[in-house]
Amino acid sequence: MPATAQSHQPRRRRRTSRLLVAAATVVTAGALAAAALPASASAGGHDRGHGGHGHGHGQGRYQDVQLLSFNDLHGNLEPPAGSSGRVTEVQPDGTKKTIDAGGIEYLATHLREARKGNRYSVTAAGGDMVGASPLLSGLFHDEPTVEALNKLDLDVTSVGNHEFDEGAGELARLQNGGCHPTEGCYTDQRFKGADYPYLAANVLDEKTKKPILKPYWVWKRGGVKVGFIGVTLEGTPNIVSAEGVKGLKFQDEVETINKYAKELQRQGVKSIVALIHEGGFPASSDYNYDCDAPGAGAGVSGPIVDIAKNITPQVDALVTGHTHNAYVCTIPDPAGNPRMVTSASSFGRLYTDTTLTYDRRTGDIARTSVKSANHVVTRDVPKAPDMTRLIGRWNTLAAPIGNRPIGYVSADVNRDGTESPLGDLIADAQFAYGRAQDPETDLALMNPGGIRAPLTYAASGAEGDGVVTYAEAFTVQPFANTVNLKDYTGAQLIQVLKEQVSGPNEAAPKILQISSGLTYTLDLTKSGADRVVTDSIRLNGAPVDPSATYRVASNSFLAGGGDGFTTLGQGTNERVGDDDLAAFEQYLTANSSATDPIAPPAADRITVVR
Repeated sequence: MPATAQSHQPRRRRRTSRLLVAAATVVTAGALAAAALPASASAGGHDRGHGGHGHGHGQGRYQDVQLLSFNDLHGNLEPPAGSSGRVTEVQPDGTKKTIDAGGIEYLATHLREARKGNRYSVTAAGGDMVGASPLLSGLFHDEPTVEALNKLDLDVTSVGNHEFDEGAGELARLQNGGCHPTEGCYTDQRFKGADYPYLAANVLDEKTKKPILKPYWVWKRGGVKVGFIGVTLEGTPNIVSAEGVKGLKFQDEVETINKYAKELQRQGVKSIVALIHEGGFPASSDYNYDCDAPGAGAGVSGPIVDIAKNITPQVDALVTGHTHNAYVCTIPDPAGNPRMVTSASSFGRLYTDTTLTYDRRTGDIARTSVKSANHVVTRDVPKAPDMTRLIGRWNTLAAPIGNRPIGYVSADVNRDGTESPLGDLIADAQFAYGRAQDPETDLALMNPGGIRAPLTYAASGAEGDGVVTYAEAFTVQPFANTVNLKDYTGAQLIQVLKEQVSGPNEAAPKILQISSGLTYTLDLTKSGADRVVTDSIRLNGAPVDPSATYRVASNSFLAGGGDGFTTLGQGTNERVGDDDLAAFEQYLTANSSATDPIAPPAADRITVVR
C-alpha cells in the first residue's frame, strides 16, 4: 500500500516522567527546460569556476543560490534500523543496489561538504523534523533533535502534522525554548529552542484568526532575497489526536501560499520557495528515479500534483514531504511553465541539492535554469564530531532505560506489506492485553501508520542478536497511545473494515492489522468499499453477525476515529487501559525467552486478491 500509511500516527502524551524516574554522493538530475541564460550572465563572479553564476563576491547579474533541503527526519539522530535505513538506487545497467543511509552524524558531514565554496547557500526542511521519534529523541520531547538541527545550521522549516503531536503549546516551546512544563529540564542547561523558524502559514489560532507561528521568512545575502512560505497539509486534524490540534484551524494549502506570495511580492521579494508538508507518489521507489526522463512513466501522483498545479507562478520551487518518498520532478504551474517539486524521502537518508539562479536585475529566479538532484546520505564519510558528542551525551541519559531487554525474536519482524508480520504481532499483543483486562474481548485492530520501524534480529548495540530492547520497541511504537476497549455491533465492525478502502482512505488505503482469529478477503481488483468481501469476514471461523456485539481492543487514536475510521469513534462502553508500548512489552516478555524466541507471524489473516 502507499507509503503515506507510514506517516500518519499521532502521539497523545509522553512516557518521559515515568521512564526517567525508572532510571556518496550518487546523483539524479531533474532539470527544467534546457533554455540558455542570456549572454550577459557571464558577468558574474568565478568562485567555483561557474562563470556567470556569481558564486564569489562579484555582483554579476546572475547569482546561483544553493538550496539544500530534506524532510521527515522524525528525530532519527542515529542511523535507522533495517529497511528504514536503506535506499534503493537504479544502476546504469538497470539493476538495483541497496545503500545503507541516514544518521545525523553523516547528514551533517554531507551537508557541510555540499556547502563548501557556496557563499550563497540556504538549508530548508519540509516538516516532521520531530515526532514519532526513536527513544533517543522521543524520550526527551525531541529536544535532542532540535539541538542537532541547530548545529546542522538548518535555516528554516515548515511545520508538519507531527509537530502537533503534543499540541501548539509544546510546538511553541520547541521554537522559543524553556524547560518542559511537567518534566522540567533534562540537563543543567536551559533548553534554548530552535535557532531556525518554524513556518505555519496555514495554521491559525481559532480565537485570533492569525497564524500561530511565522507564515514566511526571507533569506538575505549579498543583495539576494529568497522568501520561504511554510504550510502543513490541510488534513492534519484527521491524522493527529484531537488534543494536539485543539483550538487550531488548518487552511487550504494553495490559498494560503498564494496569499503570502502576494504579500512577499508587495515587499519586493520576488523569488519564493514553498515548503509544503504534503507530498506525492513517484512511479518508482528508487531514489534516483528521474520522473522527467523520456519514457519515465507516470512521474509523480498524489495530492502534491493538484497543489503544485494551482500554486501561483510567483512561487519558483516546492520542497515537499509527508509521504516519505523520494522524487525530483517538474510539474507545470498555472501558466503552464515547468516548476521543480522535490522530496528527500525520510529519516535523513537523502538530501536534495537545488540550484536557483537569481536574477539581480529582476529579483526573480531564472526558472529555465533550475536544477535539482537527490543525494544519498551514505555512511562511508567521517562522522561529524559535534553530532557524535551530542548523541553520546543524550545516550548517557537514555541508555539505562533503552538498553533493558524485554523480549526475543528468531528473525527480523518486518512491517512491510498489506498485512505485515509486525502488524499481526502488535495486534496480538493488544488482543492479549484486552483479554487480560476483560475476558470478553474478541479481537484487536492496529493502524499501520502507528508502526514506525521493524524489529530486527541483528543487535543494535551490545544486547546480542535476537534481543528486543526497550529502545527498539519504543522506536516501533513511540506515540504513547493507550489500549482502549469498546463495544461495536457486527455491522459496525464490517463498516470499519470497509472504511479501510473507502471514503478518505479510498485513494490511499489504510489496511488495519488484525489479531489472530479474524480473517477476510481483500479483493483489490474491485473499487471502493467493495474491495472488502463482506461474506468472507470470519471471527474464529464463524461469520461476523451484524446484530451481535463485539468487544474490540485498539489504540486510543483509532478508538477516537483517527485515520478516517469514523465508525471506530462510535463504539460504546469504553475502557481506557495502559499505554500501547506497555502492552507490547508485556506480550514480548510473557511469550518469548532466549531459548524460545518469538517467530515472525505468517501474515496470512488477510487473503489479498490482485
